[in-house]
Amino acid sequence: MNECSARGYDGIELDNVDGYANKTGFPLTRHEQYRYNRALAHAAHRRGLAAGLKNDLGQVKALIPYFDFAVNEQCFQYHECGVPGRFVAAHKPVLQVEYELARRDFCGRANGAGLSSMRKRYSLRSWRRACW
Repeated sequence: MNECSARGYDGIELDNVDGYANKTGFPLTRHEQYRYNRALAHAAHRRGLAAGLKNDLGQVKALIPYFDFAVNEQCFQYHECGVPGRFVAAHKPVLQVEYELARRDFCGRANGAGLSSMRKRYSLRSWRRACW
C-alpha cells in the first residue's frame, strides 16, 4: 500500500479477502475475516487510497461502508450479480469482468444494472472489450 500511495495511485484492489470461506490451512472465522477486511480498508484510506473489495461476497452487505468500490469476476456466469449490485445501490462503482461469456450475453444486463463491465482474457493483458 505504501508503494501504491508513493506512486500516486488512486486506489487499491484488495483481493482474495475471503479466507474464511476457503481452505487456507488457518482456522479463520467470518468475524476475523470481517475485522481484517475492515483493517485493510482503513489502512488504504490512511494512505489516501480508495479501497476496492474483491471477493468475500458473503460479507458484502457488512463491508460496503468501509470500501469505496468493488471488483467482481464472472458474476453473470455464476449468477451472483445481485451481491456486487449492492455497491451500486450504495452509489459506489463496481468494476466487473467476464472471461467466458460473449459480450452480447451480459453487456445489456450489466449496463442496466449500473455495472462497469467488460470482457477480458484470462491472461489479463491490456486486451479488453468494454460494455459501455
